[in-house]
Amino acid sequence: MKPVCVINVVGLTPRLLAHAPTIRSLAGNPTPDQLKSGCENFAPWTSPLPAVTCVSQATMLTGMSPGQHGIVGNGWYFRDTQEIRFWQQARSLVQGPAFYDDYETAKMFWWFNQSSTARYSCTPKPHYGCDGSKVFDVLDHTGCQLTQRHGPFPFFSFWGPGAGLPCSRWIADATATVLREKKPQITLAYLPHLDYDFQRLPEQDPQRVAEVDQCVGTIVAAADDIGAQVVVVSEYGLVPVSRPVYLNRELRKQGLLSVRRGPFGEILMPGESKSFAVCDHQLAHVYVADPDLKPMVRSTLESIPGVGGVFEPGELELDHPRSGELIALADSDAWFSYYYWDDDQLAPDFARTVDIHRKPGYDPCELFLTSKLRAAARLMQKKLGMRYKMDVIPLDATLVRGSHGLHVDPDDGPLVIGPATAGPLPTDMREFAAYVRALLT
Repeated sequence: MKPVCVINVVGLTPRLLAHAPTIRSLAGNPTPDQLKSGCENFAPWTSPLPAVTCVSQATMLTGMSPGQHGIVGNGWYFRDTQEIRFWQQARSLVQGPAFYDDYETAKMFWWFNQSSTARYSCTPKPHYGCDGSKVFDVLDHTGCQLTQRHGPFPFFSFWGPGAGLPCSRWIADATATVLREKKPQITLAYLPHLDYDFQRLPEQDPQRVAEVDQCVGTIVAAADDIGAQVVVVSEYGLVPVSRPVYLNRELRKQGLLSVRRGPFGEILMPGESKSFAVCDHQLAHVYVADPDLKPMVRSTLESIPGVGGVFEPGELELDHPRSGELIALADSDAWFSYYYWDDDQLAPDFARTVDIHRKPGYDPCELFLTSKLRAAARLMQKKLGMRYKMDVIPLDATLVRGSHGLHVDPDDGPLVIGPATAGPLPTDMREFAAYVRALLT
């Protein structure tokens, strides 16, 4: 059996391949016409809805639709605890077997990594103190002492205003180490570099593509050393956006959304709300407590500029108990902001911080900074042992210039590159699990 190494280059599209010579060579250097239609070693493929990280990865790993595996977004409403939670890592949340369960696997920063069946794994996992302090670290189960060899994982480049290349370089170097030392049957590596500036800026800089291509080269060299077959995938393509849409503010105007005002700002009370939206890039799960209110909620959503459509979950293969009663999709140039307050003076204190687990929706404003001077002052407070909060994130959703979540033109959508020795490449992410199994057998 020949090993397989799957490299997930987030945000890579056929249009961007021209700037990625290493990846393009793996695809067989397709011509411009082949980039549109596909060829033996390259194909555009279809993601599930929403086209976001957790959903796409769960679909690739299980071969199931979101309505089957239960990962209906990067986050959703947990009805039993009346909490909205994003970016959970427990493997038990995925309701189905993964194709790597039966193989010795190294899972490097792919999601749902905690308590998975992977023999070797590494995933971000800070330490939390009882006083609210946090120490950044990774959960390293590779046996390769990755932080000792490659230095501390550059957490501030993984997400937040400083997000950039260092984290993808670290992941690539760490993956190469695990490949050479452990020689796993399957290796899964996640390189998030293109996700950052492509959300910050309206233009997609080819230099970012060249940078992540070098990271891919680091992994490919190690894969070649152990004779592994290399597969490159992407989860989605990012598209330019110019309009944030505030679903929760509109639901609040209709008296449907409830908040609690307190010393730290207004807090959304989902269990006491008649309806609210869990916003995730260009898709939102809209939860409706009373079925009789669904027509009113649908009418409200459909009247909001920037909403491209409102659907029943089953229409989008999202028919799962975790889904909202309605699903809203944005127009192609719009995205959904989670903001629910009407006055920024009443915004919750976490809104101005990088706090991916506390916010009841995805917040790309965490990629921006109010000012370097303010950030420096907060860091000085930390070093002096003073109480502080890193309230350095702006509340201006119009800063965001790129998003994803919808099905887009194939030139700007996700792709798969790999050997055709086991048959044609998959054109749908649900076919990926079977494709990898065929490569292995």
